[in-house]
Amino acid sequence: MQKQVVTEAPQRFSVLGLPVHLLDDYPGWLIERLQRRLGGHVVTLNAEMTVQAEQNANLADAIAQAELVIPDGSGVVLYLRFQGKQVQRCPGIELAESLLRQAGQMGKSWPVVFYGGAPGVAQEAAEMWQRKVPGLAIARTDHGYLSPQEEQQLLQTLQDLQPRLILVGLGVPRQELWIAQNRHLCPQATWIGVGGSFDIWAGVKSRAPAWFRNNHLEWLYRLYQEPWRWRRMLALPLFAWRALIRN
Repeated sequence: MQKQVVTEAPQRFSVLGLPVHLLDDYPGWLIERLQRRLGGHVVTLNAEMTVQAEQNANLADAIAQAELVIPDGSGVVLYLRFQGKQVQRCPGIELAESLLRQAGQMGKSWPVVFYGGAPGVAQEAAEMWQRKVPGLAIARTDHGYLSPQEEQQLLQTLQDLQPRLILVGLGVPRQELWIAQNRHLCPQATWIGVGGSFDIWAGVKSRAPAWFRNNHLEWLYRLYQEPWRWRRMLALPLFAWRALIRN
């Protein structure tokens, strides 16, 4: 029997005017695209990003143009469920981990780039993954505080290397805007904004325990870890209010 092609466009729904794509198997869909050399931008959408996009037209455009927008945040998942959609949360960090394991099986034919985080963090994260997946070919790591000249050198290197997987941890909205601006340099690559994933992989921070994640309270654990984020967390009730008045 011929293998079913999963690279067809996924179902697309709207969350406060932004697209969200629903699939049964996000990693499988992206892995097949990688195998077929079909690149693209993957956005991990949450409530905070949705609220930011209401005030930032460039961010909204970057999200709208992405090949895949996954329901990363609990607010987005609950919004879609309220609309009657059968949807499960797809944490961006877990999606990236699935792709890194697959890249490890492909070895040097799927080179990977880590870009972002504080100095030393991306390198620590890369070394952790290379210990965990010995076949993983990490072509380059860079922190997220490059000078303009250093960033231009990075962009030239990306164009020369043509990596297959580029993980960008610059935070929102910077990472999405940076990907949208530069993705043309590596058209066969999958570019993913991974937020603070490098910090977690490097051991600088820890993920919320499973109970918090399973009960849509990961935001509370992050606030406990980083109390300075309280202003940013105001996006959560604002998102809920926007959702109520839209329905």
